[in-house]
Amino acid sequence: MSGHSKWANIKRQKAVVDSKKGVVYAKMSREIIVAAKLGGGDPAGNFRLRQAIDRAKAEGVPNDNIQRAIEKGSGAGGADNFEELVYEGYGPGGVAMLVKCATDNRNRTAGDVRLYFSKHGGNLGESGCVNWMFKERGEIYIKKDAKFDEEALMLAALDAGADDLELSSEEEALVICPPEKVETLRTELSKAGYTVVSAESTMAPSTTVEISSQETGKQLLKLLDALENHDDVQSVHANFEMDQNWLTEFLT
Repeated sequence: MSGHSKWANIKRQKAVVDSKKGVVYAKMSREIIVAAKLGGGDPAGNFRLRQAIDRAKAEGVPNDNIQRAIEKGSGAGGADNFEELVYEGYGPGGVAMLVKCATDNRNRTAGDVRLYFSKHGGNLGESGCVNWMFKERGEIYIKKDAKFDEEALMLAALDAGADDLELSSEEEALVICPPEKVETLRTELSKAGYTVVSAESTMAPSTTVEISSQETGKQLLKLLDALENHDDVQSVHANFEMDQNWLTEFLT
């Protein structure tokens, strides 16, 4: 599992502290608004909206907030004029980074993202400078409970269209699949009795950069943390490998 996948996995497993709940709720609401705006307000016919709703519920976003976001995106609740933007650049240690945003003020967002890169030892680049290093893929995390069976999961996942299975985490298994297969796999694996922790499309790096200095690692993690805690930033993808202990220590 790549360093960034470990980072995302550890953050997801930790409870959201009260001081950051407002940020999380705002991010989830924006993702729902954008998804509903692009594909309609019916989750049954809008896979991206279903994903956004599932993520919001997993983060503890109240149902009323979710419904209001759907209505805004569908045009029934006075939707803000959010647009999607992607910023590309390099973090400390030469790590390639993609920053996906949903914003109603691109000047504000661009200024903040540029400031974070500069403050934490990175450089914001031109469009296309690192995008070629990433490929979209589906990732489904399965809980390793008392009944977990590696071989049975592998067979079930491959039968449903998965590409690979990673078991490097002690708590969860990672099923990798084409992005268009995420919904099918989640449904089939749930029917087979597996506990699906999360299922979404993400951007996976084709190559990775090894972070050998703990000081560089801390600087990179500070940049990641600053970006991910910004209201306008929906997700950050990076191509690093790092000592697991440094990740855990930073997030403790």
